Amino acid sequence: MSFTLAIVGRPNVGKSTLFNRLVGKRLALVDDQPGVTRDLREGDARLGDLRFIVIDSAGLELAEDDSLQGRMRRLTERAVEEADICLFLIDARVGVTPADEIFADILRRKNAHVIVAANKAEGSAGDAGAIEAWGLGLGEPIRISAEHGEGLDDLYDVLQPLADRFAAQHAADMPETDVEVEEDSEEEGTFRMPTAAKPLQLAVIGRPNAGKSTLINKILGEDRLLTGPEAGITRDAISVSTEFMGTPMRIWDTAGMRKRGRINDKLEKLSVADGLRAVRFAEVVVVLLDVNIPFEVQDLRIADLAESEGRAVVVAANKWDLEEDKPEKLKELRESFERSLPQLRGAPLVTVSAKTGKGLDRLHNAIIKAYEVWNRRISTAKLNLWLQAMTEAHPPPAPGGRRIKLRYMTQAKTRPPGFVVMATHTDKLPDSYARYLVNGLRTDFDMPGTPIRLFFRDQGTKNPYKDRKKSIPSRLTKHVEARKAAERKGKSVGGVVPGGTVRPDKPKPKGQRPPKK
Repeated sequence: MSFTLAIVGRPNVGKSTLFNRLVGKRLALVDDQPGVTRDLREGDARLGDLRFIVIDSAGLELAEDDSLQGRMRRLTERAVEEADICLFLIDARVGVTPADEIFADILRRKNAHVIVAANKAEGSAGDAGAIEAWGLGLGEPIRISAEHGEGLDDLYDVLQPLADRFAAQHAADMPETDVEVEEDSEEEGTFRMPTAAKPLQLAVIGRPNAGKSTLINKILGEDRLLTGPEAGITRDAISVSTEFMGTPMRIWDTAGMRKRGRINDKLEKLSVADGLRAVRFAEVVVVLLDVNIPFEVQDLRIADLAESEGRAVVVAANKWDLEEDKPEKLKELRESFERSLPQLRGAPLVTVSAKTGKGLDRLHNAIIKAYEVWNRRISTAKLNLWLQAMTEAHPPPAPGGRRIKLRYMTQAKTRPPGFVVMATHTDKLPDSYARYLVNGLRTDFDMPGTPIRLFFRDQGTKNPYKDRKKSIPSRLTKHVEARKAAERKGKSVGGVVPGGTVRPDKPKPKGQRPPKK
């Protein structure tokens, strides 16, 4: 998906009809009565060779209070801010209304890419409305008919250049992950250090009111992000570029993530989804805890999400300045973390105070260490020596009397590290033995905390030389082939007659030395 398109407009202008047309299914309810759509609905749209996410929004109302119409309007405005492109629909048969002019002014301020489309413009009845749409000051309007599918080729022509631009921007923002390692490469410890052009992508996630925005403000050295004692102030996933102790970074501040059962507000649902997308843009994820209420179920789920996405994880306990018994509390935190998240065993756990700035040096060092481990490359020779020692210390099981042999191991990917083990009967290998190998990799090669992917490939009894090309025949090989050919024809070659007997040579005269060659 290259970009996000939000369809907005007054009630009953055909937004849901166009949404269904773009997704190719009747996902949204359609009726002549205005106000049928109240919530936001997302779908995977397809227009020619373009693939994008389309959002069907509620009709824009003039209400700004806490009534149903006011809440629907705020929800739609949120979708406009989050979308890459906004498609503003008007009814060509009705023409431009005063409400359309108000909404056009709102869209002009909230979104940089606004496209005006005059819907229901089939035939000559919509000519006047399409011409009036020029007066909105949002560029040339597109005449379409969502009901009959007319004008979608014109919409494609407008979206195509914008899609290319957003695709390039998306590719630049996305971190390079699952980087394949060349099979013959034996380089170790080499990785790309963050630069101003390619900064380290860092996401700060956690529960509401854990101090994420306060921490980022302290790193930036200015109050750029809104903070306060109330939970849930941050709604967007906001990225800021800075240098954190000399390291170029792009830091994502995300909305607090509560338990799914406690989320009732549609805006908060959008905020959580935005935070999850920020994790995918990150290379290192800082899970920020409140030291007073550490490691609740939601904290563990957030950390597990970062691990499942294959991102390096650093755990930071905030509000450390308020803790009285610091040594005992730190010991309790480490034990709880090791017990609750064994898949992130050894991940850096640092204590910070976002309010005072204490511990930021430890946080920076932990981030750089996690990033270095995330990029680590181990040579094949060392891996196979290690694998031999691990299997000798603890051989794999032999289910049903069939011995499992781990023959060969190599690193296939970095960011995060991924390893391939060639073995026999891999379907019989228990998960506990895979965890034994992963924990051994963490300990012996100093890779704490980072996700490690271990893949087993069944080699079986396959001959590894079966598909290899034959080498150039040697002189001995040529001689053997010639002898076999001679035997088939009944001739003798080099003193050998058919049947394997040696041909009798002419007897040498006695007393004479053989001539020198």
